Amino acid sequence: MELIGFEKVKDGKYLKNYELTYLNKSGREKKYEIVSRKELKSADDLGAKPSGVSIVATNNDKLLLLHEFRMGVNRTVYNLCAGMLEKGEDLETCIARELYEETGLKIKKIKKILPPSFAAVAFSDTTTYIAFAEVEGDFEDNSSENEQIEAKFYSRQEVTALIDNEEPFSSRAQIAAYFFTLGHF
Repeated sequence: MELIGFEKVKDGKYLKNYELTYLNKSGREKKYEIVSRKELKSADDLGAKPSGVSIVATNNDKLLLLHEFRMGVNRTVYNLCAGMLEKGEDLETCIARELYEETGLKIKKIKKILPPSFAAVAFSDTTTYIAFAEVEGDFEDNSSENEQIEAKFYSRQEVTALIDNEEPFSSRAQIAAYFFTLGHF
């Protein structure tokens, strides 16, 4: 596969649409559409700068899950606390801010931050960090009027029931929840 063309086709408020032109393995042209949160100048910029973080948070052997309405799928899903890095913000500050904004909780200890990974590799170059943290405090709703979030801690048994009952999850939250049920963190 060889990239032979790169063009921005739409500039939205939060997402930019690009059309990539490839020569496929048969030597034929193939058009491929992607979205990015970043302004891309060339193909070298694809996935080059992380956009945000997802937080796998625990407290007293319970997993924090958000039950939130997501407009993109028009339903409420189980998700991790997550958000975008603001201009000039360091990663640890972003983690603490996003956790507080979505739940009212505070960071007790950041246990591990994984290197950036692709969030939706089939249609976006967006990369995010995954942070594992111990958190503390009381729940407060600090979300914007455009967010509908219910934050709650779940035991391993409760998380197992959510998975077994096929409740809708984001893929990252479902993976974290499954490994939590196995006792891996």
